[in-house]
Amino acid sequence: MDRYDSIVVGGGVNSLVSASILGQSGKKVLLLEACDQIGGLATSTEFARGFKCNLVHDTVKWIDPRVIKKLNLESHGLELSSPEIVRTALDTNGQHISFYRNANETAASISNHSEEDAKAWKYFTQYIDNLTHFLEKLYELTPPKLPNIGIKEALSMRSMLTPVRKHGTRGLVDLMRVMPMMMPELVDEWFKNELLRSAVSTAGVHHLSFGPFAAGTGFNLLHQHIQSHGVFHHVNFVKGGTGELANAVKLSAESANVEIRIHAKVISIHVENGICSGVTLDDNETIQADQIVSGLDPNNTFINLVGPSKLNPSFATQLRNIKYRGSTTRIHFALNDLPEISGITEDQMGSVFSISPSIEYLERAADAAKYGRIAEDPYVEFTFPSLINPDFAPEGKHVLSATVQYAPYHLRGQNWTDDLKDQYKNNVVATLENYIPGFSAQIKSSAVFSPMDLENKFGLTEGNLNHGEMTLDQFFFMRPTISSAQYKSPIENLYLCGPSTHPGGGLHGTNGFNAAHEILK
Repeated sequence: MDRYDSIVVGGGVNSLVSASILGQSGKKVLLLEACDQIGGLATSTEFARGFKCNLVHDTVKWIDPRVIKKLNLESHGLELSSPEIVRTALDTNGQHISFYRNANETAASISNHSEEDAKAWKYFTQYIDNLTHFLEKLYELTPPKLPNIGIKEALSMRSMLTPVRKHGTRGLVDLMRVMPMMMPELVDEWFKNELLRSAVSTAGVHHLSFGPFAAGTGFNLLHQHIQSHGVFHHVNFVKGGTGELANAVKLSAESANVEIRIHAKVISIHVENGICSGVTLDDNETIQADQIVSGLDPNNTFINLVGPSKLNPSFATQLRNIKYRGSTTRIHFALNDLPEISGITEDQMGSVFSISPSIEYLERAADAAKYGRIAEDPYVEFTFPSLINPDFAPEGKHVLSATVQYAPYHLRGQNWTDDLKDQYKNNVVATLENYIPGFSAQIKSSAVFSPMDLENKFGLTEGNLNHGEMTLDQFFFMRPTISSAQYKSPIENLYLCGPSTHPGGGLHGTNGFNAAHEILK
């Protein structure tokens, strides 16, 4: 029987990053993916005949520079591009606000609504950028094990204070003040125009089940702007589709002699006397290893694969208290033509568009999820991936991919049926029609992925794309739980490397990078 140094469970970006780094260190590594392709949430696939989509993420907000360098991703084919217009907040009257990479151009767009807000814009983006510098340092660290922080652990965190030299202690105070904020509190300090206020606030509710009036949405806004270099709403597109990010990491892993197996579903993780020793696959094959590294969320890792009987009661309670609450839906439309948006030229359409006319609009959409309903007037963010990658659609045809909030996993008095998905899709189409007249007539076919579908397809508990809500009570040394925040679980030889760990969700690879270095200590 083959024995490995490390078995990595799951084929998402973080799992691939961990496997690659472990392989580079000389370890014998096996990566097991249940699906027919690697990538997890970074997957591009055909959803209708001749039409492709990025199943979950159309863009990559940021990738950890350490990952790009360590895995040599550019030499493995990774090509990123960022459009000049990174986002457009749509207005029914055609007075859209365009967010450019250049802050002065953004300010010029804002000035059509408010000269006062336009003048404040550059200072606002500098302010946010300064705060993210503190988080960037924090994200490179393994959280301390509380409550027993020794001198060694305290000294290992001193790099977090590096930005103080540049921004002073005032910067640290501002960080502590902004992270717990709700969006209205933040934008009240800077802006008057409602469309701008809402467009800024969308960053705070990205992939959350909460609305902008929830405390701690300030932290989520900052999380979205790590490594953004002062560009608000900064995004990257991956040439060839988001799946090419996963392919680049896969090539890096293979170059480090990592063995990758698809159609290899793990059905149990072996634990005896608190020690992990291997896994069993759905074909009853047993594979042993010195370490198991799980890129799955804590519920799947510990409850479904390890089993409740193998967990100590305190840890089991912590696991039960993790909040997932997925409420994001993905809808892909195959279109007969490229739609026309009033006030937007064709060369401006290779960007991200958002529909959220006011903060109150966002909050009402979130209220629906709070009460177990789908939003009648949802918050919609969409792109045309076929403009970025022409092979995503037949010539002359296009794809519109939408990320939609809010649609809760847990519904009140109903279930996620095909009829309900059709109803939600119709709500989205009606919303898009307000900005793209005649949109419904251009739809050739569509595919809806509810939180329930995301759970079934990707093994995401409650369909949560972050493997757990991005909230302050699930942050740093409390992510995913206080006794598993160091990437090492309370079970010996069992580690976590997925988005459930510090620093949270996204395709940045930081979790996998930090986990691998913790394993190699």
